[in-house]
Amino acid sequence: MGPVSSELRRSGIPRMAERKIIRCAIYTRKSSDEGLDQDFNSLDAQREACAAYVASQKHEGWVELPDRYDDGGFSGGTMERPGLKQLLANVQGKRVDVIVVYKVDRLTRSLADFAKIVEILDAQAISFVAVTQQFNTTTSMGRLTLNVLLSFAQFEREIAGERIRDKIAASKAKGMWMGGNVPLGYEAKDRSLKINTGEAEKVRSIFDRYLKLGSVHLLADELRVRRVCSHRRTTLDGRIIGGHPISRGSLYLILRNPVHIGQITHNGKVYPGLHEPIIEREMWDRAQRLLNGNRVIYRRKERSRVPSPLAGLVFDGAGERLTPTHTSKRGLRYRYYVSQSSVRGRPSNDDKRWRIPATELEQIIVDALRSLLQDESRLSSLVGLHRMAPANAKSVLVAAAALGDTFSIDHPHKLRNELHKIIQEIEIAEKSIAITVSLDSLAKTFHLKDATDHELGNHKIVVPLQIAKRGVEQKLIVGASFMAPGVPDETLLTAIARAHVWVEELKMGRVCNLNEIAHRHGLPSSYVRSHWPLAFLAPSIISAILEGRQPADLSLKQLMYRTDLALDWAQQRRQLGFDR
Repeated sequence: MGPVSSELRRSGIPRMAERKIIRCAIYTRKSSDEGLDQDFNSLDAQREACAAYVASQKHEGWVELPDRYDDGGFSGGTMERPGLKQLLANVQGKRVDVIVVYKVDRLTRSLADFAKIVEILDAQAISFVAVTQQFNTTTSMGRLTLNVLLSFAQFEREIAGERIRDKIAASKAKGMWMGGNVPLGYEAKDRSLKINTGEAEKVRSIFDRYLKLGSVHLLADELRVRRVCSHRRTTLDGRIIGGHPISRGSLYLILRNPVHIGQITHNGKVYPGLHEPIIEREMWDRAQRLLNGNRVIYRRKERSRVPSPLAGLVFDGAGERLTPTHTSKRGLRYRYYVSQSSVRGRPSNDDKRWRIPATELEQIIVDALRSLLQDESRLSSLVGLHRMAPANAKSVLVAAAALGDTFSIDHPHKLRNELHKIIQEIEIAEKSIAITVSLDSLAKTFHLKDATDHELGNHKIVVPLQIAKRGVEQKLIVGASFMAPGVPDETLLTAIARAHVWVEELKMGRVCNLNEIAHRHGLPSSYVRSHWPLAFLAPSIISAILEGRQPADLSLKQLMYRTDLALDWAQQRRQLGFDR
């Protein structure tokens, strides 16, 4: 020990704490491989400058790591670089504190990639320094510069989205097929539609039978008896869709789709298509005139002082439409949704006839949709918000909640327009109401479908209820405590499966904790923590959920916020209402 230290000890003055060591990784890159065989090349020059800067910060505890992260002959416009991949892997392994580069463009030339890299660094609380540009995210000015660059990155992404939308619009104007749900009768090949002979004959039969029957309702019944189903196909992500009986809503779409006469639509405009038509123009025109002539519900609405927002959407379990009607008593108007057999006087089983107070039914539908739009976890899973930047996803969730707040039965005209945009149909049964929501239409409402042809499909909301007879009409009692009517909750099942995947990753040593799981899957840490208990549900509970036998009031949202969920399986069943 030196004399100065001895003197300090004798004087009672404590020694300074040892300075924290900051591990610095130097990254270098050169776009071409020209000159890399020289004894002292561009990569060496970059490294020397960075090493000198690290040495100048020695008083701050900076230490150069011996590992080399060099990418000679790799473009900065891509992240597919071995040196960069190894560097980011070490960053996630917490073996680096600061990344040092010669210039920012050595790290990347893409602002979008730059934003991705910064997200990785922020998740590990790691900074980087550009030694020749006074760019240092360990300082407040460096972080300000970072925010400016990220704003430009967002601008670049939006411009790219606009270019994609413009390209799609221009391509469709030339009659090209640009993706989406492939219409019945065709197959998508090389950005064009090719006629599927067997399915095309099915389309011709649908048009022919509709012109002879004159009713989509009767046509749907006939196709169900003949077991005519939609086209079964496999999507790009391996999902199998189709192969189901063709519903009334699908029949309307088939009969109205101008693709079948060789046309392409985009934003309400129709263009001549490059594909071959399936239906002759004369048959198409006759079908359109018949469809327009059968729009009784819309003509009735125009004559009605108070429109029925659910007109055309409500059906019973046998596929019979419930028609809006009303009675007047002592100057007051009472609205109902009733079975068409009752309206037309056709003989029917009285027990299967429906006469439901319109206000009660409309309020149930509004409450169910509002609950979906305000359930952030459920909505994120259904429309894939986890694939978006957190800020953008949050803005969509705020817009969804705001949309739900606008639903009101006190404004029937506006409510009808909103409901018909996103609801496919509403089915009334003895113990439930099933609301089929089009996720593609919902995503389009929030401008999530402009630059993608990924198919989201439909989502069914099941509202449990009991029916109480009240004279000739029925009273709906919502939320009765009985088991759901055999309809699995897809959102709940997806969340449970995801939680089990996380547990398996932890067992296999791919991750060390919940934060790493969140980072690996691009999810908020709070989301992972709230869904984690789903992996420890009793097997009997999971089996019941798979079969749709869970309690009617059991939802993903309820499970997420059950912080007192017991580990004992028997107690779990009692807590969640399985053993009532």
